[in-house]
Amino acid sequence: MVLLGPSGCGKTTTLALVAGCGGGTSSTTTSAVDSASPTCPNEWRAGWQRLANNIKAPVYCPSWLPRPLDGRFDGVFNGQTVDPDRSYLIKFLWFEPGLPGGPQEVHVVLRGQPGNPRIPACDNSTVEGGTVIHHFSPCFSDPQGKKRFGSKVATLYTSNQGADQWHLLYAWRARGTLYTLSQHVTQPYTYKQVVANLDRMMRTLVRIKPKAQPNT
Repeated sequence: MVLLGPSGCGKTTTLALVAGCGGGTSSTTTSAVDSASPTCPNEWRAGWQRLANNIKAPVYCPSWLPRPLDGRFDGVFNGQTVDPDRSYLIKFLWFEPGLPGGPQEVHVVLRGQPGNPRIPACDNSTVEGGTVIHHFSPCFSDPQGKKRFGSKVATLYTSNQGADQWHLLYAWRARGTLYTLSQHVTQPYTYKQVVANLDRMMRTLVRIKPKAQPNT
């Protein structure tokens, strides 16, 4: 299946195939957030601190998000889920269906799997002869090399499933935990701009440790 980007260039399910597609100026120019020590914005930090305390594990707060995303957990289209095993998924979403040239979306997802370094499996179930057949495969695939961001060494995956479908995704491990960061490749951002956005977010992630809770 092929999707057409804002420049008319084709995007297949393996997004790395269009790395040279789409021009324009990247939305991510160097600023103080890149050059100074990154900090989790005050209006965003409370949500990340509550998450870290809840799962009793470190989390990564993005000190910068692509425009026009709002990094508060209670934003209009934002959301979070925490599973019984303490794995979490945080989404930041902006969507505008009525702009000239078609719908536009900015969608960033952050995940963490405390104590679990393995890539999760996605279920691509089919119905065959009235019976549901489960087909499991890695949720992240088609790795396109590694990149270092400070102490983090992340692998770029370009064919992803579930909440990260049609996203570019960085995955890295820290102290036995798998973390991921992804962004959807779609208008208003080109493939190259999404890579730049992800690189900037990776450079400026802030590790938030859980705080000891008082006994009740």
